[in-house]
Amino acid sequence: MKAKHLAKCLLGLLLYGVVSIEPALSQPYESGHQPLQIWDNAARANMPLWVSIWLGIMMTTFALGFLFMRRHAEARWVVGGFICMILVTVATGRVFGLVPLSGLFSLVHIICWSPALYVLLTRRPFLQGRSLYAVWSGAITACIIFSFIFDIPDAAIYLDHMLGIGLLS
Repeated sequence: MKAKHLAKCLLGLLLYGVVSIEPALSQPYESGHQPLQIWDNAARANMPLWVSIWLGIMMTTFALGFLFMRRHAEARWVVGGFICMILVTVATGRVFGLVPLSGLFSLVHIICWSPALYVLLTRRPFLQGRSLYAVWSGAITACIIFSFIFDIPDAAIYLDHMLGIGLLS
């Protein structure tokens, strides 16, 4: 029940950001991986090597969740969050016409992956024995937490900029 409430709150926050985003769209943006830069092919081509490696690790770890979906609810939450992230990312550009700023993608990560992280941290499957699933669940938990170290400040900068608050951007 708490996860449903959390999901509704996060979706409301996203929609609030979408509704109030129009004033910031007139500003020019450059390509890059910083919160207020456009995440496009040029940004991906010029990102630091460690970011490329990190994205590869994340993609692989999330993809491995498909192996455990049938038997483990936590894996279903992880894969569901990953699929949700892809769908929301596509929708933000194609449906809502938002500028694909890196900070927007950070916000989408937080919204879509938080329910899975909550489930992983409350059930702690990574502490239950020495199985491939336990190792994967520990790895994906660590990946999401590490990603959030960057995503939370980037999303805050993005929201600050888009909402016109001006404290962080």
